[in-house]
Amino acid sequence: MTLTLDFLPQTAFAFLLIFARVGAMVMAIPGIGDRAIPTRLRLVFALALSLILYPIVQKAFSGLPTALNGMLAAILSELMVGLAIGLTVRMIIAAIQVTGTAIAFQTGLAFAQNLDPAQGIQSSLFGSFLSMLSVTLLFATDMHHVLLAAIHDSYVLFRPGALLPAGDFAEVALKTMADGFRVALQLASPFLVFGLIFYLGVGVLTRLIPQVQVFFLAMPANIFLGFVLLMLLLGTMMLWYLDYFAQAISPYLAT
Repeated sequence: MTLTLDFLPQTAFAFLLIFARVGAMVMAIPGIGDRAIPTRLRLVFALALSLILYPIVQKAFSGLPTALNGMLAAILSELMVGLAIGLTVRMIIAAIQVTGTAIAFQTGLAFAQNLDPAQGIQSSLFGSFLSMLSVTLLFATDMHHVLLAAIHDSYVLFRPGALLPAGDFAEVALKTMADGFRVALQLASPFLVFGLIFYLGVGVLTRLIPQVQVFFLAMPANIFLGFVLLMLLLGTMMLWYLDYFAQAISPYLAT
């Protein structure tokens, strides 16, 4: 009986393709893919997840390409699929940050900004808070299992070696962005109505009492009422957002 190692090139290439897709998705999904997480830790997580997925999805890969162009094309295709799914999830998460920015404008705290650890950019306090809260709730409610299932089911929806559905990717990206803005405005709508009524009342008072700087006197009341309104609506807002997240990620699940 002769033991051969002919299977090693095919095994190594299949694992490389899995790591390319999983690594691209891990670099963009919320929580693990945040800027605050060290790059090495994200790579180790992607490597471990690739090892777990290999026995499950290895049958989806065809034979080893004989030409270098075929290998590079296969790797690039897997990277594009991973980035498309990961960035789509990132756009879903960005909806709650848009909500926080709208709330900050209506409550007079738009200039109070800090570094958002999830995005790695300057953001309003409300945006950073809601962004971190949403990621925390995703893990607390086991919604990250849905993301892991989407990574596995992507091999059913987008089989390795098949042509990339560029048109479908563009359509999904536009729909996700539009739905994100819609949900962001719906979540921030109580604050938009509050801001409209509050500033309308302040404007009327300014016309009635022009000698008094009503806007400066009303600013503390605006901030206080904004915090009270956020305290009353935060639970409902986050439950609504979690439901939106589950619906938005469902197209990437095979079942």
